[in-house]
Amino acid sequence: MEKEVTFDSDGLTLSGVLHLPDDLAAGEQRAAVLVLHGFGGSKNGGGSKLQAEILAKWGYVALRFDFRGCGDSQGARGHILCLDQVEDTKNALTWLATRPEVDGARIATSGSSFGAAVSVYTAGVDPRVAAAISIGGWGDGETKFRRQHHGPGEWERFTKMLEDGKKTRAETGGELMVPRWDIVPIPEHLRGNLNKDAIMEFPAATAQSMMEFKANEVVGNIAPRPLLLMHSANDSVTPTEQSVAMFQHAGQPTELILLADIDHFPFSDESPRTAVILRGWLDAYFPAKAG
Repeated sequence: MEKEVTFDSDGLTLSGVLHLPDDLAAGEQRAAVLVLHGFGGSKNGGGSKLQAEILAKWGYVALRFDFRGCGDSQGARGHILCLDQVEDTKNALTWLATRPEVDGARIATSGSSFGAAVSVYTAGVDPRVAAAISIGGWGDGETKFRRQHHGPGEWERFTKMLEDGKKTRAETGGELMVPRWDIVPIPEHLRGNLNKDAIMEFPAATAQSMMEFKANEVVGNIAPRPLLLMHSANDSVTPTEQSVAMFQHAGQPTELILLADIDHFPFSDESPRTAVILRGWLDAYFPAKAG
């Protein structure tokens, strides 16, 4: 069963969809998962929707929602800052913990790409997160961007864009708007995986926020809560070594799984391997039913 819901985050109304398992008995409480969408995406993206549906099928309560400025949520469209998304995730957890169907002490975060970095960071700074899942995520914004903008002159163009953004804010109080591909390049053959309402232009401040975001600095705080890091072994969007570095900074229990023959959008791939691996990890570390 699915319910359209809203909740408050720092005075903004965020839009979400709550998924409930079909076998949930009256008065029963289950473990829950917050499903976090990727960069400039929305809760209706194929990966987020499919993951929430699968989690409910496996017996979890799942909440997919739009970060502020995305999808149907309030906030300046496209004005995305990493720490704002962390606050949105914390506020989503606060709201979800009040639901009668949810065991408030057993709420996990699961994100893909940008949402994966937010998932890890939130778990690292908020002890209420019972477990964390990162799919194709990143732990250090600067090293990620250096690999994504590594061609001749690309790093210089990227950092000039950041400086131009700072100058625009200082001189006019406004924002320099830039195309999404100038921030996060994606090969053309993968661009069809973006959902139809994906944001295509952002303020340069968004890129600056990502540059300064360092989940590596807090990932070690998650232990002894479980952490799953999944990544394409040859990711053409987010460098694979980002998850390897997070694993090196993490405590235990943490599992790092690199997937061959799957690129940056594993839930958009026809292979069932991502779901099979996720199900096995959840059964071992974060079952839907306590005890």
